[in-house]
Amino acid sequence: MKISTKGRYALRLMLDLAENQKDGFIALKDIAQRQNISKKYLEQIVPLLNKSGILITSRGYQGGYRLAKRPEECTVGDILRITEGTLAPVACLDTAENFCEKAESCMTLSVWKGLEKAINEYLDSITLQNIIDTHHSRTADEYSI
Repeated sequence: MKISTKGRYALRLMLDLAENQKDGFIALKDIAQRQNISKKYLEQIVPLLNKSGILITSRGYQGGYRLAKRPEECTVGDILRITEGTLAPVACLDTAENFCEKAESCMTLSVWKGLEKAINEYLDSITLQNIIDTHHSRTADEYSI
């Protein structure tokens, strides 16, 4: 499994919103500038996040985006499933029902199911707030006089 640019940028976008949520609605151009990501590319990602209900949009002069949930309620797993579609490590696990003709006799299926479970549990255990807190504690440790 490889996370696409879309998934990685969506996570950065959501982290930026989480860190700047006190400022209210955030303009996409500001996020693009801070994250050094093309605004055009972010415009392709936002509809996916907005449609899923993870973002709130406000149009107009003071418009922009903000999180629909608190940062401690948004998981990396949620964001990546929205942008990547699935986190399954193999194609036969992409859907709820396994349509592979070899599923009944596949010796490796349990390996892939275990990997999928580990991936989902791990990514669902990390929230935006966890990432922010870890980053801030790491950068605070690096400060010296």
